Amino acid sequence: MTHPSRLRLPLRLTALFTALAVAASAHAATPDPAKTRAYIDKAWTTLTRTQDQCSALGDPKIATHPVLYVPARMAVPAALVETGKRCGVEIRPLPRAIERLGDIDATKLPAQGLLYLPHPYVVPGGFFNEMYGWDSYFIVLGLAADQRGKLARDMVDNALFEVEYYGAVLNANRTYYLSRSQPPFLTAMMKTVLDDPDAFAGDAQRNEWLTHAYPLAVRNHDIWTREEHQAGDTGLARYYDLGDGPVLEAQNSEDFYLKVIKWLRAHPKDDPGYLLKGAKEPDDAEAARLKKASCDVRASKVCLGNWYDGYRLTADYYHGDRAMRESGYDTNFHFGPFGGSTHHYASVDLNSLLYRYELDLAEFAKRLGKNDEAQRWTQAAAARKAAMDKYLWQPEEGMYRDYDFVAKKPSPYPYINTFYPLWAGAASPQQAAAVRGKLAIFERRGGLSMDNQPSGVQWNDPFGWAPTNWLAVKGLDDYGFHDDARRLAGKFAATVDRGLADDGTIREKYNMATGNADVKVTAGYTENVIGFGWTNGVYLKLQEILQKQGTTPAKKPRATETAK
Repeated sequence: MTHPSRLRLPLRLTALFTALAVAASAHAATPDPAKTRAYIDKAWTTLTRTQDQCSALGDPKIATHPVLYVPARMAVPAALVETGKRCGVEIRPLPRAIERLGDIDATKLPAQGLLYLPHPYVVPGGFFNEMYGWDSYFIVLGLAADQRGKLARDMVDNALFEVEYYGAVLNANRTYYLSRSQPPFLTAMMKTVLDDPDAFAGDAQRNEWLTHAYPLAVRNHDIWTREEHQAGDTGLARYYDLGDGPVLEAQNSEDFYLKVIKWLRAHPKDDPGYLLKGAKEPDDAEAARLKKASCDVRASKVCLGNWYDGYRLTADYYHGDRAMRESGYDTNFHFGPFGGSTHHYASVDLNSLLYRYELDLAEFAKRLGKNDEAQRWTQAAAARKAAMDKYLWQPEEGMYRDYDFVAKKPSPYPYINTFYPLWAGAASPQQAAAVRGKLAIFERRGGLSMDNQPSGVQWNDPFGWAPTNWLAVKGLDDYGFHDDARRLAGKFAATVDRGLADDGTIREKYNMATGNADVKVTAGYTENVIGFGWTNGVYLKLQEILQKQGTTPAKKPRATETAK
C-alpha cells in the first residue's frame, strides 16, 4: 500500500471508529476476543464500498476534484451517470484500451482519479479508500471465513476486471497505480472463492466462472515474466514499477523524499549511491541532464522540490522506491535505505508467490481439461523452485535470503519472507525444518517481527503485520509444526485483542516487542491506520488455527450484538 499521513477519514468511517473507541474506553481495558470479533463483524459493513456511494469516490491522498475513469470504449451504465451528477463527480473514459500494464502514462492524464470497478469491495480503512492488491487476498480470506462468500467473490471479480481492462491486478484502483501491480495473490484468491460453498450456486456456475477467470489469471502472470520484471539471468522475478520519478500520490506526503535526502546526507556511509549533486533551480541544460539522471524537474513539481543541501535523488533510487511500493513493504530498510534498492533483488516473497501461482494455474488448467497447459505450468513451477534453491536458499544460514542480482550476492540480513516458501509449498521438509529453527530471530511477545534490524521504519523490527504473520503461521502449520503455529497464532491474536482493549480500534500494524498497537515510526510513513481490512481477515483465520488445535476461538456475535 501507499501511505501519506494526516489525511481525512471518510465521515462514516470516522464516526464508526470514534463510537467504537468511546464505547471501549468506557470499560476496563481488558482484552476480550468476543469484543474483537464484534468489532470485525461490524467493520466489514463499514469498510465496504460501492461506486454509487459519494464517499467511495473521493481520494484523501490527493486534494483534487473527484474523477471516476471507466475503461475505454465501455458503455457507461446509466446508474453511474446518475451517481456522477448526484455526487459531483466527473465520469471520464480512459484515453485508450489497455493491453498491458503501463500502456497508459498516468502523468499524461488531465486529472488523477478512481478507476471503475463493477462490484462492491472492502477497503483497508482510513485514507486507503480504494481496493488494494495484496490486501484483498487477506480480506477475502476473512470474508470467506465469516460466511460472506458473495462479497468475497465480488472482490475477486473486481480483481479479474482490473486484469481485463487495466492490464493487471493493480496496486489499487487509482489512475496513479496504472504502472504497477502488487504481490501476486490472484490465484490464491480464486481458490478461496472456488472452495467457498457460499460463492456460487453450484458446480456448473463455478466451472463457468473458472473458464472465464483462468485466461485472465494467465494474463496477470504474464506481467511477472516481462523483461522489466526479470531479475537478471537468475530465472527469478523482481518487483518493478513501469513509471519514472517520484510517485504521483506523493504530492501530499509531507515531503517524504526530502526526508530521504536529509537522512542520506546525515548518514553518508549508508548511502548506496542514491544521491547526486544538482542545483535547486536548474537551468535548461541541467534540467535535461536531470531528466535522465534523476527526474523531470520541468514536468513534476514534486521532482523539482526534491532538493536539499545541494543534492537530489538518482533515477535509480526512484525506480527502487517505486518497486518498493509494488512489493507492499513501504517503507523498509531491508532492501536498502528506504527500500531504494528493491528492484535489484530477486525477493523470496515474490518468487514464492509466483511458484504457488504457477501450481494454481496448473490445477485450474487440469480442471478445465487443458492438460498440456497444466504440464507447462507444472514445469514452470519446477524451474522456479530450482532457481529459488540455487539463488535464494542459503544452506549455511538455514534460511531463504533475498538475492541481489546486481551485486550477485544474497542479502546479509534475515527477513520475515523466509517463511513464504512454506506457505507456498516450495520448501523441502528439511528446508522447512531449518527455517522453523530460526523462529527465535523473529518471535516476540506479540508475534513475528519483520526482522531483527530496527531502523525506525514500519516494515522492520520491532513491527509486525497481519499478512506476514498469517503466511508464516499457515506455512508452519502446513508442514506439521502445529505447536508453533498455534503459539504464534495465539500471540498475534492476543496482540490485536490488547490493541482493541487499549483504544477501541484495530490497526494496520503492531509492535511485536510490546504486543500492542504502540507503534512509533521515526522515518518514512508514521501513521498507524485504523480499520483494518487485512488485520480483520487474518484475525479470523488465526482463530481457525486455534480452534482446530483445541484453543477456544472468539465466537461470531449474534446479529443483535455490537462492539462494547
